[in-house]
Amino acid sequence: MESIHYISSEVLELSTIKDIIFYNKKIQLSDEAINRIKNCRAYLDDRMQKQDDPIYGINTGFGSLYNVKVSKENLTQLQENLVMSHACGIGERVPNAVVKLMLLLKVQSLNYGHSGVQLDTVLRLIDFFNHDILPIVYTQGSLGASGDLAPLAHLALPLIGKGEVEYNGKVCDAQDILNDFNWKPITLQSKEGLALLNGTQFMSAYGVHLICESYKLSYLADFIGSISLDAFDGRIEPFNELVHLVRPHRGQLKTAARVREFLEDSELISQEKEHVQDPYSFRCIPQVHGATKDTIAFVHKVFKTEINSVTDNPNIFIGEDKIISGGNFHGQPLALALDYLKIAMAELGNISERRIYQLVSGLRGLPTFLVDNPGLNSGFMIPQYTAASIVSANKQLATPASIDSIVSSNGQEDHVSMGANSATQAFTLITNLKHILAIELFNASQALEFRKPKKSSPLIESFLNAYRLEVKFLTQDDILHKMIKTSIHFIDDFCIENDLIFD
Repeated sequence: MESIHYISSEVLELSTIKDIIFYNKKIQLSDEAINRIKNCRAYLDDRMQKQDDPIYGINTGFGSLYNVKVSKENLTQLQENLVMSHACGIGERVPNAVVKLMLLLKVQSLNYGHSGVQLDTVLRLIDFFNHDILPIVYTQGSLGASGDLAPLAHLALPLIGKGEVEYNGKVCDAQDILNDFNWKPITLQSKEGLALLNGTQFMSAYGVHLICESYKLSYLADFIGSISLDAFDGRIEPFNELVHLVRPHRGQLKTAARVREFLEDSELISQEKEHVQDPYSFRCIPQVHGATKDTIAFVHKVFKTEINSVTDNPNIFIGEDKIISGGNFHGQPLALALDYLKIAMAELGNISERRIYQLVSGLRGLPTFLVDNPGLNSGFMIPQYTAASIVSANKQLATPASIDSIVSSNGQEDHVSMGANSATQAFTLITNLKHILAIELFNASQALEFRKPKKSSPLIESFLNAYRLEVKFLTQDDILHKMIKTSIHFIDDFCIENDLIFD
């Protein structure tokens, strides 16, 4: 595996990002990227010397202060003031995995040569990425419109020796880390603070992370749903390709094919059935899971476009000799996509909980609550409650954040996307989904034990043999919290071992 990824104008794929992070690759600017950044900065410096007219964010105030002209001798102070004053984040810390993606995506956006930053500024961001020096960023503070201002201000503070970073597992003052590496703080030039703070890298980093998680959980939903189907003595006919070819949504076809593959050579699925139909939570797995797959594909397309874009403001166009103030920092495309992802992933949890409910209901020869001596034992009664509680929370989180907007900056920024809220809500929701699926696995594995000596497919039996080494079959009541936690860790490890991304 090549240990260095070169930042360039080539399309940055999400699969490439996954490789960079998974294999801990270093990043480096390509020669073309270096030239673009240098040429853009030189153009801006020359333009600033030749004209005295106000250019938004370069020699003016920001937001509703756009009409306030700033003298040339104060331009560095203007940019540093911008970074410091906008670092108003609050709430929980952004996970390190997301912060590292923010660094990568900010470098990618600045490499196109439309932002006017110094080369040294971009190289320092790369130093932070390559040495795992991760700025402390907070989840609350962005409206998702003027760029992710507050989060990106916290990302930028360490460049000028301010704020905090995490390094080697410890939170440190940024200046101390700069001293340890013998690095001088960056002296921000005209426009640089704005280039660093404008942009959608907070929303984009969350989106990239969550798309990767969504692909994994989509696969797991199909797999665990297949285990539940066999445990419930379900029918395979609704997964016949003929059914789905006459309604050929791509996700639906893919889900049905997966379930057939997962249950191949299962004794249980092929045995004669007394019932002619299954409940929708089993029979309609292809239609429900498939619609989520199609949503993930749409959201993937949106974020692929975004991470290969310039999202700061104003934009500099050397060839056309223009500096244009626009609105590429507005997060509306991401806000809508993240809200759509929330709804789609919540539905995977919704239908999973329904399968859990069916499994514990004492139907089709299974004992009530999946335990001997129900009454004396409560068995798997309460895991369904837990799943139902999480599903309800996810329904609330799935309410679109993008339908809201609050006026800011004294009326200048009068419509905002609230996409940052969509992003953090999606993070919580998708984490919740993993917990629901772990509970379904916990229930389905228990239910299959009551089908012995008949077996499920060799693939499922092999998976459950490994699972049983971690989570025992329940013969009488015990503390189930630890078993559910172990189930969560088990599916995490399974995803890592099988590299379940973009499948």
